[in-house]
Order: sequence, then structure tokens, then C-alpha cells
Amino acid sequence: MNFFQERKRKKQLSELKARRHAEDDLLSPALRVQFDRIISDLEQAPSAELPAALAQSSKEYSALPLPKRGKLYVLLDLIAVVGLVAFGLRGLFFQPFRIPTGSMQPTLFGVHHQSVENNANPGFGKLPGVLQNIVYGCADAEAVHSGVSGGVSSNLRQVSGKVFDCTEFMIGTTRYVLPGNPRQVIDYSQLTKQETFADGDKISSGYVSLGDHLFVERVSMYISPLKRGDVIVFNTEDLFVDMIPLAQSGGYYYIKRLAALPGDTVKIVDNQLYVRPAGKAEFFKIQELDPRFEKIYSMKGGYHGHLSGMGTCGFASGEEFTVPEDNYLMLGDNSRFSMDSRFFGTVPRRNLIGRAWFVFYPFSRRLGPVDRNNVLNEPTGLPGESTFVPMSHQ
Repeated sequence: MNFFQERKRKKQLSELKARRHAEDDLLSPALRVQFDRIISDLEQAPSAELPAALAQSSKEYSALPLPKRGKLYVLLDLIAVVGLVAFGLRGLFFQPFRIPTGSMQPTLFGVHHQSVENNANPGFGKLPGVLQNIVYGCADAEAVHSGVSGGVSSNLRQVSGKVFDCTEFMIGTTRYVLPGNPRQVIDYSQLTKQETFADGDKISSGYVSLGDHLFVERVSMYISPLKRGDVIVFNTEDLFVDMIPLAQSGGYYYIKRLAALPGDTVKIVDNQLYVRPAGKAEFFKIQELDPRFEKIYSMKGGYHGHLSGMGTCGFASGEEFTVPEDNYLMLGDNSRFSMDSRFFGTVPRRNLIGRAWFVFYPFSRRLGPVDRNNVLNEPTGLPGESTFVPMSHQ
């Protein structure tokens, strides 16, 4: 019998101490003294007097004028704790990011146009309006001219939309607003591809996607060494292009693929990146060092190798450059349209945030672990204003 009484004492003491700790900032000094005395009396009660001591502590505890904790209070308390844990996990382990630009296409996408024709996602364009927008994170870019024939106003003005930046323009006396900034709208629409529009002419079609949302894993780079081919998020502190801070001109966070490690010597010849690893005597094609680069040189699905012209980094086509200690060479997969280490130089290790890990939105073919997709079996072809045609079929 004493065993069960002792267990009951431990349980009751645990509950009393938890409530005492939780209510500490709400109790008056006199109530704190009373509460502590109840706990102390129960702790010191002899085993032979436990039944009476347990009953007495319950009676005195019930009589204390403690603050009432309604269901709403408990719920808000739980939400606060869960929120703190979630933010802690975010800060320490997984951090969400949205891809803003197309520099990593077609591996990861920023705001971009998607056509319905030849789309690699079989469900794309087949859901009813709002559901299509929610599931695929996109806005309808279908527009047909309805008015008097006329040319496009030269004044394409960027305006803010509910979710997307949009572009406003005139054809004759008719006003239109399409999703995306002026450069993106020019690229996917017919605005610069025909001089005038008659009533019924199609201005644009398809959809504009909000861009990939992903989690960045922040721990593994401190446990296992970084490798060529890793997709890395980093901040742009102390990085410059033409003496202008990159954080000011391009944004605070960038995402690129790690192409060369500290001590590597690199060169680009005929749009092929070569790397001589530290301590080695010969150069290797980058895809020979890490197979994740093979798709970049497949010339399919929008991939088109690495273009020469390394700007600020210090070498043009064929010239060699050695990556400094504690620095990394970062290149975008969409080399023709990527602001990367060719222009702002190598990235110090202190700037690295973590490895891109998992795309959680929208529901595209890229949903899931980053960098897992095969190449679309479609020739890359020639670029448009800011992208390649196969990238609209993703």
C-alpha cells in the first residue's frame, strides 16, 4: 500500500510544482508563500501519514484563490509554445525561401511563364480557375485584344498586384494588366513580336508561376564537407558588382550551384567549365568530378552549359582563376541569365546559409527533394528575351 501512496505523492507533487512554476508571475507574495508551504508539507509528510497528508494538500490547494485559466487561455498558451518551437526549428535547422529569379532554371524556378501546350505536368491547365491558381501557384496570363486596332504603347509600367508584380500597358485605347514585370511580360507575350493588334488577336497565353518555395537545411554543411554540385543558399553581404553592393541591386539572398572549392583552379573554354582540384596537375570537365553537372551540359530542357565571360571574378574565356581559401565559386544553372560568381566573385564561407533541401510549393514536377528531376527530352534551342522555350513546358 505504501508503494501506491508514494506514487500518488510524487504525481501530486509534480502537478503542484508545475502549476506553481506556471503561475509564478501571476501570484501575489502571500499566495507564493501558501503554495510553497503546501508543497513543503507534502514533501516532508511521514509515509505513515500519507493518506491524510495527500487529502490535506488537495483541500488546501483547492482553496487557494488562484487565477482561473479558461480554455482560451490554455489554447493560446499552446499556440505560443508551438510557435516558439517552430521558429526555433526554422532558425536552427530548416529555413523557408522563395526563388525570386530564373538564374537556377530549369533546376529551380523563379517567377516564370508556363505554357499549357507540351507541359510536363499532366494536370497543368486542367483544373478550374481558382483551384489551378492555388495548386500550381500561378496567375492566368491569357489575354486577347478586344478593341480598335492599334500598336502597343511604349510605356510598359510595373504595378503591384495582390500576389504578383504586374505590368500595365495600352493597346490603342484599351488598358491591360498582365502578371510579371515588364521584362517577363515582353518575353512570354506577343507585345514585341507584332506591330499592331486587331480585335481578336491573342496578346498572350498560358500562366505565370509564383516561383518555387523550398526549405533550406542549415545543419549538414557543418557535419559533412560541401561538395561541387551542391545547391546552396547564401547571403550577399560584402559582395559587389561594378562597385554596387549586390544586396542593394539584386537582393540579400541568392541561390546557386557550388562549382568550385577553395584551392580549385577553374577556366571556361567553349562554354565548358574545367576544374583542376587543389593538389592535382590536370584539369577535368566539371561533370567528370560530379555527375550532377551532366544535365547542365545535356543541351536539353533549357540547360546550356556554362558561358564564359567571368567579369569581376577576373578571367575571360580560357583564362584561369584560383578560388581563395574559405571561398566558393557559385554558378547558376541558367548560365546565360544568371548573375553569379562570374560577376560578383567568390562567396566567403561566412555567407553560406545552407543546402537547398526540399521544394514544398507549388505542386509542380519539382515538388520534393531539390535537384532530383531528369532533364526534359526537348532540345534547349535558342534563348528568347530572358529564357529558353523548354522552360515554359516544365
